[in-house]
Amino acid sequence: MSPVIRAAIFQTAWTGDKESMIKVHEQAVRDAAAQGAQVLCFQELFYGPYFCQVQDPAFYEYAEAIPDGPIVQRFQALAREHGIVLVLPMYEEEQPGVLYNTAAVIDADGSYLGKYRKTHIPQVKGFWEKFYFRPGNSGWPVFDTAVGKIGVYICYDRHFPEGWRALGLEGAQIVFNPSATSRGLSRYLWQLEQPAAAVANEYFVGAINRVGVEEYGDNDFYGTSYFVDPEGQFVGEVADDKAPELVVRDLDLAKLREVRDRWQFYRDRAPQAYAPLTRP
Repeated sequence: MSPVIRAAIFQTAWTGDKESMIKVHEQAVRDAAAQGAQVLCFQELFYGPYFCQVQDPAFYEYAEAIPDGPIVQRFQALAREHGIVLVLPMYEEEQPGVLYNTAAVIDADGSYLGKYRKTHIPQVKGFWEKFYFRPGNSGWPVFDTAVGKIGVYICYDRHFPEGWRALGLEGAQIVFNPSATSRGLSRYLWQLEQPAAAVANEYFVGAINRVGVEEYGDNDFYGTSYFVDPEGQFVGEVADDKAPELVVRDLDLAKLREVRDRWQFYRDRAPQAYAPLTRP
């Protein structure tokens, strides 16, 4: 495996219906593969609107089984055709009434590797997620893919440092954070938290955010998706704050060893002192 991985993230706007949204993302796979990308991650709840701006049970119909539902199977075929690893943030139905905010991970040969379920679920104005999702119970899996060890942390999770560290301890080299985050609420955090997590845990982070204002609320999703390296430096330019964009960047995994040898954050951990962190 080459130490340089060509990775991609895709930000886009809600098209108005599920099928056309899926087709936009299928084309993004083809476009990324044409640019030589070996791994691609989509935005949170990629094939729908960010319906958590309202509380309406009609949106439960967006949920489907993972991995046996039709969307995963469509993208498994695309991954196999183009030899690309895919991270698919979706609405998962484990069984009727048991629903999760989940990312499925597909390897470059089309095989299903597993899922991560969003752990931290917000319930604040414009982000009524507890109406739609149970808190995740998947732990912090790291997926051994054709391009290396990949982790996923979803949107609101990023405000909690513990999961970032757990992914690092499990050997993650790249962590994707698919999101739906709006201009008025958290813009000031967007370019602080993920670079800080990349530095503290010494891996690459791909941060993905949707764009636009949708018909279900006034949240203005501001895009600006990016990759950041383990020194907290942006890899290339940050994406536009209004337009859909496919971001493709080369990530030199050799930098992980260089930075870890320099700082030794993992060596100097003091887990024996951390018991208070697990207090309810």
